[in-house]
Amino acid sequence: MSARIDTQAGLDSKIKGICDVLRRSNCAGALQYVPELSWLLFLRFLDEREQREATDAEVLGIPFLASLESPWRWRDWASPTGAKRLELQKGRQGDVFRFVEDELLPHLHGLGGGAEDAHPRRTLISQIVSGVQGTRVDTEKNFLDVLDRVDEIRLEAMDDQHLFPLSAAYEGLLLDMGLRNNDGGQFFTPREAVRAMVRVVAPEVGETVFDPCCGTGGFLAQSREFMAQRLGDAATGPLRERLARDTFWGWEKDNIVYPIALANLVLHGIDQPRIVHGNTLTGTREHDGLLGSAPATFDVILTNPPFGGREGADAQTRFDFKTSATQVLFLQDVIDKLADGGRAGFVVDEGLLFRTTERAFVQTKRKLLDECDLYCVVSLAPGVFTTAGSGVKTNLLFFRKGARTQRTWYYELLPPSGRDRFTKTAPLTLDDFREFFQLLPDRADSEHSWTVNREEFERNNFDLKAVNPYRREAGDQRSASAVLDEIEVHRRELAAALSDLRTALED
Repeated sequence: MSARIDTQAGLDSKIKGICDVLRRSNCAGALQYVPELSWLLFLRFLDEREQREATDAEVLGIPFLASLESPWRWRDWASPTGAKRLELQKGRQGDVFRFVEDELLPHLHGLGGGAEDAHPRRTLISQIVSGVQGTRVDTEKNFLDVLDRVDEIRLEAMDDQHLFPLSAAYEGLLLDMGLRNNDGGQFFTPREAVRAMVRVVAPEVGETVFDPCCGTGGFLAQSREFMAQRLGDAATGPLRERLARDTFWGWEKDNIVYPIALANLVLHGIDQPRIVHGNTLTGTREHDGLLGSAPATFDVILTNPPFGGREGADAQTRFDFKTSATQVLFLQDVIDKLADGGRAGFVVDEGLLFRTTERAFVQTKRKLLDECDLYCVVSLAPGVFTTAGSGVKTNLLFFRKGARTQRTWYYELLPPSGRDRFTKTAPLTLDDFREFFQLLPDRADSEHSWTVNREEFERNNFDLKAVNPYRREAGDQRSASAVLDEIEVHRRELAAALSDLRTALED
């Protein structure tokens, strides 16, 4: 019996120990050991959950259909006392790896083939291991060590918060992956920014929540936690079932990140993540077996499109205002997929707001203000996305579908006094949003907040950049790194403009 895990630090220590073994076993970086740990953790908790469900079904006298049978269950091949594992360990050197690579993984890949009577979890299993052809661990000794350590993390040994400590620990791993990825902002939005955005948009039980480029699933996972906490003791079985199965939808095109998103959402209590493996902008799908009956529009959309991404003609032809700029196409997509009365939170880099020389940028911002009420823009200080591998200055847009924008309330979120930016060692925290949440209900003016009328946007050709009229300027107070960040933003914009010009000339 595993010792009870009653603190977050205790669980973090367990996870760190597993990662230490993986790091010395041919998984040097987070981009290698996070995918490896993801599928192992998923199979571990799937097995324990189904054992509980089988016991409950037996007590109630109802049939139970497991998603996996012997010898494919964790308890058979991975647990230290499993019959299949003991058999393999008594065999020849390499038998464990041969079983995993030649029998287990091919069996899991083949699940969820579309049969009408297929177990609802089998497709999910096949997708979570879809990119796994074999273990990355270098020796069987190290691999068995990893299995033993994963086996020690049991739901029955956790505190009463159930999966929350595990999901928090897993988020730490995803942050590590972002820190080690030069384009980390594409996959990982800083969690405090996610929590603040979810709190502003405030999804309610019964609404549908969508992320068209969900990365590791942070917005969907946090929305689920927010909604479950709001329910509290009023959560009935049907409501919990709806949260677990028919509330959250998303798309993700990256082959490595897609299965990690599925595992992350399952660990956050979303039993059937409705995630498409494909490109939202082109409509191409690698796999949509988990999609279910997705609505055409959604009540809530929360997303952080890739910074600086470029799209080809196959994506551009689907939109009214054509451009290769990924974020501009995603903004059009979100507006179109938002239901009447629906709410959205959207992360953009500074360039999208201030660019007024390209038709697609201007027309997309006009579309936003014509079809939605852009009621709030939060201008984040430089460095917020540094912890996720990206130093681009960003803004948070909040809007509702169905009414034209007449005025927009801006808030400039600055680091604590004495600093000009957020850093990896002093990152953004939820406490940094305290004044913002105090002012938001009335959208009051302050030293850090102001309102801009639509007429001013139109006079400035839909330049939506946040320029605080109350800021006292005493010369350029920016640090060298902040100046370099702004230069980098302008460099990206220039490169994008040159790329579009070359494409136009070639056509």
